[in-house]
Amino acid sequence: MHQPTDSTDLHQDGVYAMWDRLAEFSAGEGDAALNFLLAALCAMFAARNVLWAVVVRMPSAASSDPLLGWRPRLVRLLQPTPAVAASVREQFDELWSPDVDVSQVLAVSGDELFRVRLLFETLPPEWFEGEHYRRHYLDVGHADSMSMRYSLNDDVRIHVFVFRDTQSPRFTALDGRQLGFVMRGLRWFYRQQLLSHGLLIANAPLTVTERKVLLEMLDGHMEKEIAQKLDQSPNTTHFHVKSIYAKFGVGNRSALAALWLGKLR
Repeated sequence: MHQPTDSTDLHQDGVYAMWDRLAEFSAGEGDAALNFLLAALCAMFAARNVLWAVVVRMPSAASSDPLLGWRPRLVRLLQPTPAVAASVREQFDELWSPDVDVSQVLAVSGDELFRVRLLFETLPPEWFEGEHYRRHYLDVGHADSMSMRYSLNDDVRIHVFVFRDTQSPRFTALDGRQLGFVMRGLRWFYRQQLLSHGLLIANAPLTVTERKVLLEMLDGHMEKEIAQKLDQSPNTTHFHVKSIYAKFGVGNRSALAALWLGKLR
C-alpha cells in the first residue's frame, strides 16, 4: 500500500542538489551564492519574489520600543522591481516611527531558535482589510507570503520571506514544512553570509570597499593583485586589510580564513 509522502521527501533530490550546489560557491562568492539560493526558493515554491534580511538587536533599545531593538541591517530582494524596492524602503522607515504595523511586531516576537510562519495563519482576518496589506502586498503584486526566521545568536537573526502573487494559491502547511526542511540545515551558509558583511562583529559592519577587499582575500588573492583589480594603490589596499583584521579581531590571513571554517569564535 502506498504511504503518504512526508514533507522531507518532497522534491528531496532537488533540495539535496541545491544544497550541494550552494556548498560549491567559494567564500568570496557570497553574493552569487545568495542569489542562487533566493532563485532556487522562488522556483521551488512557484513564488513571485523572495526577500532576505539580516536583523540585529540594537543596543540600549527604548523600553517602549515595540520591536525590542530589532532592526534590519541588510536586505536583499531577488526581484528588486521599483515598486517592491520602494515598498521595502517605506517599511524600513516605518520601523523607526510610532506607526509600526502589527505584522512587523509579530515578525520579531518570540525567542525561538528557528520558525516558519504562514501569513494567513499568523495575522487576523481584519488585517487583510487594512492599509498595510494593501500598500505592501496588493499594490506591489503580492497576495501571500510565508517566512523563515533563524537565530544565529541572541543579537543576530536571518529572516526570509517568500511571496506569491494574486493569481497563485495560498501557501499551505505543507509548503511551510518544506521551507523549514530546506532552510533549517543552512546555518553554515547564514554564518558565511554574515561574516562576509562583518555583521557577526558587534557595531563594526564592513564598508563597501572593505567587503570587496575581503571577498578577494577569501578567494586567495594577494594584496598587490587586489589593488590592481580594485584600482587601488597598494597602501590603500593594505589599510583596508588592516581594518578588516581589526573588525574581525584577528591578526593575519590564516586567522581570518579560520573564521569561515568555524575554528574561531
